[in-house]
Amino acid sequence: MSEKSLLNEMQQVQLAIDLIELGARLQVLETETDLSRGRLIRLYKEVRGVSPPKGMLPFSTDWFVTWLPNIHSSLFYNIYESLVLSHGCERMEAFVKAYRLYLEHVELAEDSEVVLGLTRAWTLVRFFESEMLELVRCTSCSGRFVAHAHAPRRGYVCGICQPPSRAGKTRKHREASLEASANAGDAGFGDAPLAVAGG
Repeated sequence: MSEKSLLNEMQQVQLAIDLIELGARLQVLETETDLSRGRLIRLYKEVRGVSPPKGMLPFSTDWFVTWLPNIHSSLFYNIYESLVLSHGCERMEAFVKAYRLYLEHVELAEDSEVVLGLTRAWTLVRFFESEMLELVRCTSCSGRFVAHAHAPRRGYVCGICQPPSRAGKTRKHREASLEASANAGDAGFGDAPLAVAGG
């Protein structure tokens, strides 16, 4: 094996490891690396300690334009595009870096949880490459958000500037509210009898 092909194979293995660590499905690995399916399965088991999950990849663009997924998808894709256009990163290098930066942003944000899994992030990039999705500028905040390609842009307002009525009612938010209520009950708040004036 030549030095060049050995180096290329090492890069392919490292890319596969990076993607597996970030939660990639086997279909993503097969598409983005030249490694054999058998080798990828062995690598997956070695890195994650389990066999790769089975099942179809997400295939609808609609998920990316719903409220919370849209905010997370837009954050990720703006980072990805910046790494490709402004920093000259190769496609998959930019993808891995952008996804790591997205995870860091979510980690730093208070009361936030990861909404965009790696496989969905990869599907998002593929939808942009297929010109099924595009970034549209919000007329209120000037941020750029994921939208269906060729949809009317006039007067577009993002989900941050104009959130839906149930915005923020995530499972984590509901669980935190339930826990706070339970803690309040344990502490005796709300259970004490009302004091009667003059009694």
